Amino acid sequence: MEGFEKINLDQPVNLANDTVKPENNTMSSSVSRRNRKFSFKNHKKLLIAFLVLIFLVVLSVFTVVLPAEKTYKAAKKTYAQVQITVAAIKKQDVASASTNLDQTRADLTETQNDLNSMWYLKFVPIANWYYSDATHLMNAGFHGLDAAKVLVDSIKPYADVLGLKGQGSFVGGTASERIQTAVLTMGKITPNIDEISNDLNAARVEIDKVDPNHYPDFGPGKKVRTDLEQIKTLADQGTTFITDAKPLIKILPDLLGATSEKKYLVIFQNDKELRPTGGFITAYAIFRLDQGIVHVDTSSDIYTLDNTIPDKSVAPRPILLYLPNVPQFNLRDSNLSPDFVNSMNTFMGIYDKAPGHTNVDGVIAVDTSALVSAMNILGDINADGITFTTKNDPRCDCPQVIYQLESYADQPVNYVRTNRKGIIGDLMYAIMNKAFSSSPKLYWGPLFQTMLTETSQKHILFYSFNNNAEAGLEALNASGRILPFNGDYLHINEANFGGAKSNLFVTEAVNQNYTIGSDGTITKTVTINYKNPYPPSDCSLASGGLCLNAVLRDWFRIYVPAGSQMVSSQGSEVKMSTYNDLGKTVFEGFLTVRPQGTTTFTITYKLPFKLASNSTLPLLIQKQPGTNANDYTIQLNGKQIDEFPLLTDKTLKLNLR
Repeated sequence: MEGFEKINLDQPVNLANDTVKPENNTMSSSVSRRNRKFSFKNHKKLLIAFLVLIFLVVLSVFTVVLPAEKTYKAAKKTYAQVQITVAAIKKQDVASASTNLDQTRADLTETQNDLNSMWYLKFVPIANWYYSDATHLMNAGFHGLDAAKVLVDSIKPYADVLGLKGQGSFVGGTASERIQTAVLTMGKITPNIDEISNDLNAARVEIDKVDPNHYPDFGPGKKVRTDLEQIKTLADQGTTFITDAKPLIKILPDLLGATSEKKYLVIFQNDKELRPTGGFITAYAIFRLDQGIVHVDTSSDIYTLDNTIPDKSVAPRPILLYLPNVPQFNLRDSNLSPDFVNSMNTFMGIYDKAPGHTNVDGVIAVDTSALVSAMNILGDINADGITFTTKNDPRCDCPQVIYQLESYADQPVNYVRTNRKGIIGDLMYAIMNKAFSSSPKLYWGPLFQTMLTETSQKHILFYSFNNNAEAGLEALNASGRILPFNGDYLHINEANFGGAKSNLFVTEAVNQNYTIGSDGTITKTVTINYKNPYPPSDCSLASGGLCLNAVLRDWFRIYVPAGSQMVSSQGSEVKMSTYNDLGKTVFEGFLTVRPQGTTTFTITYKLPFKLASNSTLPLLIQKQPGTNANDYTIQLNGKQIDEFPLLTDKTLKLNLR
């Protein structure tokens, strides 16, 4: 072939100078012998290596694979038992939970013994990481079981009082007598909270020794890594929660009147006329707790109480601006701060001026959601000659109890109706009377669980004047506080100023869109879409119509991280203002939403910090009390990354880079 020199493949080639040398038979024979000798040596080495490999495989089968398989099977058995235990707890069956916790401990002990049989892995590089992690997680599991066992065994005597499955210690006598006995003996078990706290702290110490970075951030290892990070977070949160809640738990018998009677001011917030802490303050009652037994001393209309207060101050700026014809600062309008404790301090400052005020030990606020949830369990309730139900009423497309309360309190009549809004207090008393006079196993368990849910969703709020109790309530996030937070933060707070009960008809959807600059600058756009699809009510006083659906007059404030800077806004009917409150930057405005109409508000602002590369952005969204499952969407550069109804305060970690 042209361009190539023919090479004789039978002749050896010198790669150094690419020249062909004449064949030398003597040399060829010598090389051939060396090659045969070299080949034999290679085969011998390969054979030895192969035998060593077989030995290592056999050794690993007996020293690693088989023990590991045995440990894996034991772990699966333990996990299955854990699921059975969790199911018993979810069913509120304390007796079964206690038994299953014992079985879980036995299974975990078996798993631990199998893991210990591979102790030699402690001396094997890399493998020792995973052996150590497994050991620490095993130890944490035992501490967690100890805490759960103490907790379950502590509440077992109160199974009947709490309406749980299982035989409690207080099965005799009336419901009131059972409660009284339970409250008087509760002080004997509250010290167990220290033991629970110690066990959880020990579990956290073990979990903190586990390093998620040992596991790759891809493939199956990614899930392990993510799960371990979540376990570490939950352990920290759980331990902190119990530590912070201890003062409340220890003082709980005293708060229930075990040693001396306690009095609480219970206020009803009408969330259909939304205000900053959950709703317009409509009615109030004084509840007295004596050894756990509830007595209602007073139940009345807030207007009646307001009329007894002399020398009222001038109304604050928002009321003068947006609430027509209200020049004075009334008790019913005092919940202006989005922080419930702050608002109640203002409330009590005015309340104490009332000639007939009662010294109380705390304040409890409830809204219509709490009432309806209780009635869904108890059934129809009779109060003041009216039967209240939770069946849908087509006149408002809402529970009948809501329409009846609004009708009785607000509809014009041709006679004098005293204590118009006091019926709400009477209804609350009737609900409690039916609950406490019934068999515990019939209602108490579902009621207890429902009230916990309503508290977590901020339909029930607590403020105790006892510092230890209040610290515990705040640890439970039951006091409606505006919380400090390191990262992004959002709280949308709104007040219906003179817009009838239009929050019964208006829905809201909130969208948060992030854009991240090349230098990590975070620009955020929040859009709120309001919609009222229902026709307006007859709001003419002359015709005597019930004015429910009118133009929503919405004073709104958007709480964001302190130092945030507004870029632009659109949709407010007044000039937006910016100021600081409760450790946040606040953007304030005002808008209206008409029946059968829509309104959109949009604001763009820059956060006061930048996002580092390969890092997540923590975000806390705090729910306004009285609101219910507003839709929230999160976007990055206009592309949706999350969507959820906001039922409770929600913390997220956003991957934005």
